[in-house]
Amino acid sequence: MTARRRSALLRAETQIYFQSVCCLGGSMDKFVVRKPKCLQPEVKIPSKTKGQATLYSLKRVVVLEDIKRWKCILEFPNQTRENLMNTLKELKKKIPSEEVIRSTKIGEAVGSLQTHDDKDVSHLAQEVYNQWETFIKENRSKPNIEVRCDAATEKLRQNARRLLAEAQNMEADHSLVECIEREVFHQTSRLINVHYRRTIRALVFALKHKAETRCQVKEGTIKIHELVQSHKK
Repeated sequence: MTARRRSALLRAETQIYFQSVCCLGGSMDKFVVRKPKCLQPEVKIPSKTKGQATLYSLKRVVVLEDIKRWKCILEFPNQTRENLMNTLKELKKKIPSEEVIRSTKIGEAVGSLQTHDDKDVSHLAQEVYNQWETFIKENRSKPNIEVRCDAATEKLRQNARRLLAEAQNMEADHSLVECIEREVFHQTSRLINVHYRRTIRALVFALKHKAETRCQVKEGTIKIHELVQSHKK
């Protein structure tokens, strides 16, 4: 048998075999060895260990509203040790300019706590005071960044304080009235928005018509931030 004859015979036998497989309902897939696809290695994104710094987190960036609010907290009669410590810790993170320290009188508020009966409070107050004094002496020529409220915002806030004062039969410049309004402003992200207005209205109504609430606020049996939180809208 010649080579050509053998090749033709082999092709014919192969064709007959494949036809028989198809007639039996078979599939060529069974003769294909499929290898698993290579899994791509998982790429792990490293997590950030520290939060990104913001403008307000910088030591020399001072928000005047925060300074005034902290001063209210420090000077509020019968203030709790917890509030004093938390406020002093926040103040320690900031370096106000000499002008801000004098104009807001935050330096006097911190300085008076250096003789506080609680040793932890007095020690922390002394740390803050010394830190500010040292830094100002060494960096008098370096400017601070001060963030202030605009005139329109201040006017709206003064109206809110007037309403809070009338609800408690107090003067608008009373320290208690100022503390309440500043806490509302703080808890509403320092914005005169719908939440600020609704919270002020809720507080005015409660202080005017609920003698128990009004008494608790004046006697200091309820914390200012808890009062505002409970009436936040």
